[in-house]
Amino acid sequence: MSTNDVVIYVIGPTHSIDPGEAKAFSLMRVGEDGVAKPFPIVVVRKNATEFFGFVNRCPHQGLWLNIGCGTFFGEDRKRLRCGRHGAEFEMETGMCIKGPCQSASLEPIPIAIIGADICLCGITLVEEDEEANAQSLVDEPDESMEIMISPD
Repeated sequence: MSTNDVVIYVIGPTHSIDPGEAKAFSLMRVGEDGVAKPFPIVVVRKNATEFFGFVNRCPHQGLWLNIGCGTFFGEDRKRLRCGRHGAEFEMETGMCIKGPCQSASLEPIPIAIIGADICLCGITLVEEDEEANAQSLVDEPDESMEIMISPD
């Protein structure tokens, strides 16, 4: 969807994220070179009306925040937390206030709540049909063995 030349994509309903929770979305973004690339994001719902969006990548080593423990929060649930290295980020700004990437920041993404939908604004995503084609290129079988590494 496009409004006043700003591209807007509905990525999910607001009710899919409870207040005080966060949800990961695995999207595909069209890069500046026109090539589809993975675009993992996290949307945080602080309370009934406040939502914040970030690229789901810790600035320390570029890993998903929810890697390892599988959650986005520390025990106090007041800050986002990197599951790998324990870095803590302000929910509203993405600024790292504790951990190995202190003073770095999560990359914010422009989101808006339109009606009951969480919308991503100004970033071109791969449409579903295009995504299936791009994914089929990624899913080509290869002869290597799949190895899973689990953090301790």
